[in-house]
This record gives sequence, C-alpha cells and structure tokens, in this order.
Amino acid sequence: MQNEAERLFRPDLLKVPLVVLSNNDGCVVSRSNEAKALGVKMGQPWFECQALAEQHGIVALSSNYALYADISNRVMGIVAAFSPRHEMYSIDECFADLTGIPKVREVGYAIRERVGRWTGIPVCVGIGPTKTLAKLANHVAKKHPRSKGVFNYNALTEDQKTRLLQRIPVEDLWGVGRKLTQRLTRHGVRTVQDLRAAHVPTLRAEFGVVMEKTQRELQETPCIELQEVQPDRQQIISSRSFGRMVTDLPVLKDALSTFVANACAKLRAQNSHAAVIQVFLQTNRFRQDQPQYMPSLAVPLTYPTHDSLEVNRWAAYLCERMFKPGYQYKKAGVVLSEITPASHHQGDLLAPDPSVNERLMQALDALNQRYGRGTVKVSTQGAYQGWQMLQERKSPNYTTCWEEVPGV
Repeated sequence: MQNEAERLFRPDLLKVPLVVLSNNDGCVVSRSNEAKALGVKMGQPWFECQALAEQHGIVALSSNYALYADISNRVMGIVAAFSPRHEMYSIDECFADLTGIPKVREVGYAIRERVGRWTGIPVCVGIGPTKTLAKLANHVAKKHPRSKGVFNYNALTEDQKTRLLQRIPVEDLWGVGRKLTQRLTRHGVRTVQDLRAAHVPTLRAEFGVVMEKTQRELQETPCIELQEVQPDRQQIISSRSFGRMVTDLPVLKDALSTFVANACAKLRAQNSHAAVIQVFLQTNRFRQDQPQYMPSLAVPLTYPTHDSLEVNRWAAYLCERMFKPGYQYKKAGVVLSEITPASHHQGDLLAPDPSVNERLMQALDALNQRYGRGTVKVSTQGAYQGWQMLQERKSPNYTTCWEEVPGV
C-alpha cells in the first residue's frame, strides 16, 4: 500500500526501486518489487542499504501516515460496497463475506477494477471458504500472473487443491513465522499440504489450539470469525522514539503531553475510562558506549477518567520522579490500563464534578476532528520540537492538506 500510495502522485517513480522507511527513517518497512529484486530486506536498517541505494538509485521516502490512512479508507469504502459484512484487517488488507453472492470470481474482478479506477491502487483478490484459505488465495493471486489478480480457491477440484498446497511452503501461511516454521519443519511439516494432512491430536498437543484452528481452516472448516466491530481496547499505549536524543526534563514532559493527548483521545473514542497510568523512559539500548537507564512507574488514578488534563498531571509527576540528569533519552511512552466503560464506574461523593471537564473534552475532540489533530492542545504540549520524529524524506500530504494538494 505504501509504495503504491507514493507512486500515485509521483509517476516518475513507477519503475524505480522504492522503499518506505519507519519512524525516524530507521528501517525499511515497505519495498517495491524493484527494490526486492535488488536484495533489500524487510526491516533492514536504512544505513545498511546506503551503498546499494547509491549503486542502483534506490529512492527512500519517510512514512506518510496521513496519506496512507486516507488512501486505505477510500479502498476499504469501495470494498464495503460489495459486501454487507467486512473486516478491515490492516491498513492494506480487508476480509469481505461473499456468502450467497453468485459469480464470486466476477465480483473479485469487479472489486479489483473499481478500486484501481477510483483510487489508482492495484489490489489482488483471494477467494476461499475460510479466512486462512482466502488469504492464501490472495497470496497466489499476487504471485501468479495468469490469475490476473484474482484467485478463487473454491473453484478447484480436490486434486488441484492438494497439488497447489504441496507447492506452497508452510512459512507463507498466515500466522506462521520464522520460529514456528522451524518447529514445524522438525515435525516433518514443510508445506501447507503437510499441515492440512497432519495428525490433529499430535498437532494440538505440540502447538496448541491456535495451530489446530489454522489446520481446520485449511480443511475448510471456519474457525476464525469475521470481526465486523473491533472490540474495545483493554490497554492503550502511546509512545515514540525521538528524532534526536533528549536530555532536558521540559522536553520529556512536552513529549509525554502529546502521548497523553493521543491516548486519552483513543480512550474517549471508545467511551471508556482508565484507572491506571504508567510512564516509561528509555535510553538508546543499542548505544552501549553510553550509560543506560530505563525506568518505569505506574500509579492508580484517584478515580477512573479519560480527562487529558488529569492524566497529563500524573504523567508529568511520574516523569519528574524518574528523570535523572546525565542520560540521553531515546524514547518515552504512556500506558493506560484497567480500562472500563465510562458508563460503568463507581462514583465518589468527594470527587469533583466531572461534567465540566467532560464538556471540555468533547469540545476539544470536536475541534481536533474538524480542523486536524493537535489543533487544540494543553499548554504543556508542543512547546518543544526537538523530540519530534525525523521525517526528512516525507512526501506532501496530497489528499489531506489543502496547502499540499497537487496543482494541475
């Protein structure tokens, strides 16, 4: 998704090896096919790619989260028009229930065509009886040009299914990582077909119920439900690595104010309260030549709340308690836990009336939603820019900022 979104407004990058970098332009998080062919690895630190980039003209861009989120929302909106039940699995993946819809292969081509025509983003469609097989079918659609971007696993005969799954390594299966692949290989499971045909009791005893569910999904028994509504979060973490080392307490408190604002906004969005706040600070653990200090403190709040002002006061207090001069801090964060619905908490006769700040938070959220995140903020937020994330290669916000909309 990231590479395609960048190329939408930069046609000069269509055949150029392109990578998108993580926070602070640290590691490669997205690669074009041209970059993959040159040997650039996912998660590889960018400084390791410098020589290769200069030799082959690899273009690196900073992550443009606003652009990717907007393009993703447009794509998901189009997919939703084809199915009454759908689940956004990630920024570039979506499950849609096509049960009862005739000619599903033609529907797959229609989705692919409309998304491409309306957004310019190329997509592939995999169709299967379970989520695991649908994702596997999508993998086949990407790898095999003959599928023309759509692969319908349901249309295969049993013999064709077996031969297909015998050719796919188990490491390509959804949810199977490097370490799990090694364990499965030791048990003689090397292909997806090996996993589908494995002895069920042995598999469950060795790998647990999750792997058994994956096997049953490969056997066309649905075990992973479509999540149309995301459950409320039970813990909210807001943290970030700094663009440069931080040594001053006011700068740390400024960063934590931003993290508190983001975390409390998420808390209010799901209409919840948090009862515990945790704050942590970290030096750069990769710089062993520097002194290391990684403190963390948590306290129960006086009463459950989603008030940014109240939580921010506690975050500043904890930061002051932990801060020690002489250290170079690389990262900080806020964790909100013991989250409960805002409508279900025990009141306190001695606590101040929360309705005043409740209206203030509603006004703050409404203004930030209308005019952009960070338009209205607490006084301790945004005074220092030294800790902000490095995005030296960031493209313009082509679709979400009037000042940066391309001129024609």
